[in-house]
Amino acid sequence: MRFPKASLKTQVFCRARALAATTALSAALLAGLASSAQAVPASSKAAPAADSAHRAATAPAPTKLGDAGTPGKDKPAGHVAAEPAPQGILSIIVSLDRQELTLYSDAEPIATSRVSSGKPGHATPSGVFSIIQKDRWHHSNLYDDAPMFFMQRLTQSGVALHQGVVPNYPASHGCIRLPEAFAQKLWGMTRLGVRVIVTHGEASPVAISHPRLFTPPREETIAESARLSPAKLVEAAFNNEVAQLTPPANAQAMAAVMFAQNLSTMPVTTTDSVITAPVPAPHAAPQPEKTAPLKPGPISVFISLKEGRLFVRKGFQPVFDVPVTFERPADAIGTHVFTALAAKDDRAAVQWSAVSVPTTEAAKAKAAGTELTPAAALDRVTIPADAIERITSLMSVGASLIISDQGLGSETGVGTDFIVLTK
Repeated sequence: MRFPKASLKTQVFCRARALAATTALSAALLAGLASSAQAVPASSKAAPAADSAHRAATAPAPTKLGDAGTPGKDKPAGHVAAEPAPQGILSIIVSLDRQELTLYSDAEPIATSRVSSGKPGHATPSGVFSIIQKDRWHHSNLYDDAPMFFMQRLTQSGVALHQGVVPNYPASHGCIRLPEAFAQKLWGMTRLGVRVIVTHGEASPVAISHPRLFTPPREETIAESARLSPAKLVEAAFNNEVAQLTPPANAQAMAAVMFAQNLSTMPVTTTDSVITAPVPAPHAAPQPEKTAPLKPGPISVFISLKEGRLFVRKGFQPVFDVPVTFERPADAIGTHVFTALAAKDDRAAVQWSAVSVPTTEAAKAKAAGTELTPAAALDRVTIPADAIERITSLMSVGASLIISDQGLGSETGVGTDFIVLTK
């Protein structure tokens, strides 16, 4: 039997009803899925009981500094407190025992995150590092091209901070894994050269003042030296005031004094009772040594008890090194990191912070009744005066000083700051 063809109006009406029915069915299905998702955990595979107990026992306590928290809580893993980007000198301290990272700005803690460091057999080295490379989309060249996004390299041999899976225990191949949100936030805040200290014990920066810490050159002294005439320079030199002048004026004064002394010792001749001195033969002015321009950025100074030397780097490149002497060179001195921060009351000056890194040497000394403090380390080092002058001329906010029992080590090399391994 053939049915009469439906009118156009009837066809439109039927299709509209079918579409409405389909929409209602889709809405019902979506509602059912949503209610099911609320009742099912984020991961459908429950963790083993032993693993859950281990996580609960080792989870770091939340802090008000922006702790990374625990997945599933009221804030996402890798949370950073909502605050403006820090303007001070950044530094990072990683506690391997607590599996926790703390970010500091001008020695004040501003954020924390849980981490996952190297598992047994692939331990993360402890010591003093700095960020030497950054790569937003990095992939491992050692472990099957594994993604290591927001990578911040600490050593050329492969240790880095990067995004990854972060259980509450060591699980990496030596790197320091961060939750995704925190890794992204940290990557955007840091620059090359930011100091990173990795330690098993507790460490945090403290304010320190010591007469042997370097200070920037005084602007008023530089201006005064530039205004001195040659006669005033000679007068200052003969009055034993040369030491109070800045190095450029000091050099000019000493040159004037040496010329005067040489002139007074020259043989004289007499002509018609007039005493004359021979005129020194003209000679070409000494040409300044051609040296490569220094890289931008604050200087880093490393003093090694093991090597008995002071080393200076700027922009990851060596500047100079000199021998230094220590009181009681056979005794441990510890590992201490000093950072020059902008003084709050005088922006032309600096104030220093210090971090004492827990080491085996420090633990042995403490057991014997001796505390290896930053101030005691400074007291025991004697630096040549000319080296102090050179360092002073290069001083600025952000400069750092490391004093350690250890030597440079194999990780310090081309394109790195000083890397001091403590274990």
